[in-house]
Amino acid sequence: MSLLDAVLADLTAEGDRLRSVVVELDDSAAGSWATPTPAEGWTVATQVAHLLWTDEVAVLAAAARSDAGRSAWDEVVLKAIENPAGFVDEGALDLAELRSEELLARWDAGRAALAEALRSYPDGLKLPWFGPPMSPTSMATARFMETWAHALDVYDALGVRPEVTDRIRHVAHLGVRTRDFSFANNQLEAPAEEFRVELTAPGGELWTWGAEDATQSVMGSAYDFCRLVTQRIHRDDTDLAAVGQDAERWLTIAQAFAGPAGGGRVPRLAGARTSTTDEETP
Repeated sequence: MSLLDAVLADLTAEGDRLRSVVVELDDSAAGSWATPTPAEGWTVATQVAHLLWTDEVAVLAAAARSDAGRSAWDEVVLKAIENPAGFVDEGALDLAELRSEELLARWDAGRAALAEALRSYPDGLKLPWFGPPMSPTSMATARFMETWAHALDVYDALGVRPEVTDRIRHVAHLGVRTRDFSFANNQLEAPAEEFRVELTAPGGELWTWGAEDATQSVMGSAYDFCRLVTQRIHRDDTDLAAVGQDAERWLTIAQAFAGPAGGGRVPRLAGARTSTTDEETP
């Protein structure tokens, strides 16, 4: 199995799990599609609509290599330029007005279309995107990250606690790879040296990045790291430890998704952080 096929298989599994939860919801009952989620102003329907919108736009990006596809993609980009701060939210909020059956059916179609578009994309070419162009595997990884993160919001809203799987390695890898972006996105200079990152996977394996002799490092559970880089948990509520001022600063600004720096989450537990070192920033 190729790396792309492996990522797409995990993306399908993550989407299927979220779908199995929301398909049981009643449009009018408590715990419905209208249930507010931790994202301000976003309901369960908005979360799914956002995933649908992004999948459909990614399909347009994949088709942009043809003349007809380029026209449709350019139209999307122009709309984004007109409203860079609200363009994505508008798409999600508009689609959230659909009836749940139509929203789910369209999401199903979008997910299938995206997988097919990425599998059939020419080798060596990258898809245009709102930031740097992306390879099909990178796009699939980004879609996994977003699907997993927005599903967490839905699960939190509905009181669902699904099993944490080793599929989150895709999120962890993206979180490590976007370290320099996190600094730049906060108008900070990225450290010249790489960090050592050691994360314990849900299945117990140790995942590592960076040189063993790096002077700065991050360690802890992969689950907390993934929640942190998707801004689904406050730094103080994680079990992550940092050695070095730059490594600790990274954990306060980490962001695996594109766009402006998010507001993050407020701490839930006073004085929760106990696994840090005396070398970190006060």
